[in-house]
Amino acid sequence: MICVALPGLAISTDQGQLTGHGLEGFYRAGRRTLSRCQVRVAGREPLAVQARMTSADRVRFVGTLRVTPHGGPDPDIVVERTRSADGTELITLHSAAVRPLRLPVEVALGTDLADLGAIASGTVGPELAATVHDSGLRWSCAAGASSVTADPPPADAIASAGLLRWDFEVPPGGTVRVELRVRLDGAGPVRAVGRAATSPLATAQATGDDPRVRALLATSVADLQALLVRDPAHPADTHLAAGAPWRCGLAPADALAAARMTLPLGTRLAAGTLRTLARTQITAPGPRCGMIPGPRRDAGAHLPPGCTGTEATLLFPVLLAEARRWGLPDHDTEELLPAAERCLTWLRAAVGEGPYLSDPQPSGPVRCETQAHAHRAALLGADLLEACGRPGGDGLREWSRKLRATFRRDFWIDDPGGGRPAAARTPDGRPLPHLCATAVHLLDTGLLGGGTHAPGLLDRVQTEQLARLLGSPVMDSGWGLRGLGAKEIGYNPFGHRSGAVRVHETAIAVAGLAAAGYETEGAALLRGVLTAAEAFGHRLPEMYAGEQRGDGTAPLPHPAACRPAATAAAAGVLLLTTLAGVRPDAPAGTVTLRPLRGAPLGEIGLTGLRVAGAPFSVRVSRLGLAMVEEAADGLQLGV
Repeated sequence: MICVALPGLAISTDQGQLTGHGLEGFYRAGRRTLSRCQVRVAGREPLAVQARMTSADRVRFVGTLRVTPHGGPDPDIVVERTRSADGTELITLHSAAVRPLRLPVEVALGTDLADLGAIASGTVGPELAATVHDSGLRWSCAAGASSVTADPPPADAIASAGLLRWDFEVPPGGTVRVELRVRLDGAGPVRAVGRAATSPLATAQATGDDPRVRALLATSVADLQALLVRDPAHPADTHLAAGAPWRCGLAPADALAAARMTLPLGTRLAAGTLRTLARTQITAPGPRCGMIPGPRRDAGAHLPPGCTGTEATLLFPVLLAEARRWGLPDHDTEELLPAAERCLTWLRAAVGEGPYLSDPQPSGPVRCETQAHAHRAALLGADLLEACGRPGGDGLREWSRKLRATFRRDFWIDDPGGGRPAAARTPDGRPLPHLCATAVHLLDTGLLGGGTHAPGLLDRVQTEQLARLLGSPVMDSGWGLRGLGAKEIGYNPFGHRSGAVRVHETAIAVAGLAAAGYETEGAALLRGVLTAAEAFGHRLPEMYAGEQRGDGTAPLPHPAACRPAATAAAAGVLLLTTLAGVRPDAPAGTVTLRPLRGAPLGEIGLTGLRVAGAPFSVRVSRLGLAMVEEAADGLQLGV
């Protein structure tokens, strides 16, 4: 159970006690400030009866005790613990006894001050020795120091045992409380960006016939708020951390992808993400000039690791172009345009005279999804340059036409089943025929003016065949889209690039299938993810096992998945807004609605979205008809 309010984390099992095992503990900026917090009342541990996340950054545990002799089976003490990611824990004891009670309470504390990397690799050392400090205990090592203070102060603080003790007199029906505060020396209180009035994300809400839509959107927005991080050097700019607990820093490709999927919640997150990454852009002359740096990422057994910097560089102009369609102010577009131009210049230089972009540069394989990213960047980039009066659009469009013609020939593999797109072409030109979820990016063509989508790399017949493949049991697990087809060599339902369901890719597939007119396949994937979300308490992990769904089964968590994760939470927003098919063109003052005609979840209403800088609400009826209920003044409904 992970509470998140970055830079703070609190990780617990459902038993409530922090035992110091595994990942348990309070964290600040990736360092474990407290690993053990065990409560005993009258010499015994409470019996855990419930654990429940009450918000993205807070969890509530309830335990019971029977302390009255010969009182029968009913507990007479309820112990409630509310643990928060900001480093606080409130311990409340409620008495149901009919006479006054004297309750000795002990809290055993300890920490190793280990960082997450050491914990993940299993190289943490023993607990540190404590000292009495203020109204609690303190631990220190070469890496830093942390302390716990208690209110009310304990009657005894025993450093050698790491114990704080109280003796409470509790009247019949009475309540006593202890608040613990965990602090890292030199760090101020956790001020979560998402809880501030200046949060860049609108708190949209969903209603409808299916009660799960309300919970999914609420949880997705709350998780996104919890993962917001400020650029320390430019605190007005915020971006999303990739996920907790493992990836609490900036991952450029993930941050851009998540910001793009959350454009229905406003453009301020997109602007902050783009400004943050523009400051990292390589501007020194050379073959990497214009790139957004990013680490290598494993691509499964069939391909070498890919470069997330390539993906980020291609996503940058796409996000800027689409944010402008959603209502990004002109001054932000003008400020960010030079960085987008450098990304597009790098693309043309990296391609050279050929049609394809290798990844990693310069001699890696030619990946299917990289061509899709590059094609979309070229078309949306050309549209952006032309709208802003900048040169270069014609060259990008000409290259994209050349890419479409060659891709449809070189990347399509004919077989008795109707054919499939190749996952990649090796440097020597051999196609890799594996059926992968990365092919969904061929459907994600991007938003142009007037609510139209850019053309794709596949022709109509090929697109129809891809839709059929994505909707088949080979790819659709019933919980979402597998990363690799179940019949492919190397398939592993837990393989994070070779069979597991990645929520981001499934959401992209749903949106792309809906835009291309293949609503049956898209709706099936949507319903599968919605059912999986329910099993995960509506907090979707970044991935889970691609085991086939069956009666009485539930999706299996992936042990290494971040939860919450930025792309998974943002996918929740994209999945639900896809139902309404909102396609804005703020510069033209229009918004077009393309709802799923089959209304797969019945009636749905979305309120609190943002289009053209103003609140936007839409309702889709059970007949698949959409109606705007709130919009910016002057915004016209497109055809």
